[in-house]
Amino acid sequence: MPTMVGAVVGVSGPPPGDAVGFGDWVRPWLGAMARLAGRLAVGADRDEVVQDALARAWRKRGQYDASRGTPAAWLLVITADQARKAVRRTRPGLVALWDGEDWERPELDARTDVEDAIAGLPSRQRLAVDCYYFAELSIAETAAVMGCPEGALKSALSDARARLRVRLEVSE
Repeated sequence: MPTMVGAVVGVSGPPPGDAVGFGDWVRPWLGAMARLAGRLAVGADRDEVVQDALARAWRKRGQYDASRGTPAAWLLVITADQARKAVRRTRPGLVALWDGEDWERPELDARTDVEDAIAGLPSRQRLAVDCYYFAELSIAETAAVMGCPEGALKSALSDARARLRVRLEVSE
């Protein structure tokens, strides 16, 4: 079960205006930002996406509104936006070449199957899965990132799990 990322003790309210304070304010969510960037910006540099998100958050820190969501949700919305931009900037057609011997790794094959199944989900379901399961956001935070009610998110997650069960032939 995902942890409540937004419930970090001592970190709330608007982002501080000084660089050190801002760094302390974002630090609890850097891991979630990196996981989300890695999931959404396949083919792009995850750390660059996080850096771009932090730079944008710094520039827009005056627009943070605690009544609209937690600092985690605000930062992760920015991260998701920067990840989408990074994917658009990534030049298509670049392929990593393997120059080693052929080798078999069953766990890699299984992971590839799961990744392919997730990639085949509709974009809204894929974002829900990425935020909730991989970035470890709560239902409330994932709903805030997606800009939808919690009930709609729960429905999207349920639909995604059903599709993944069929694609991966998982029985309960």
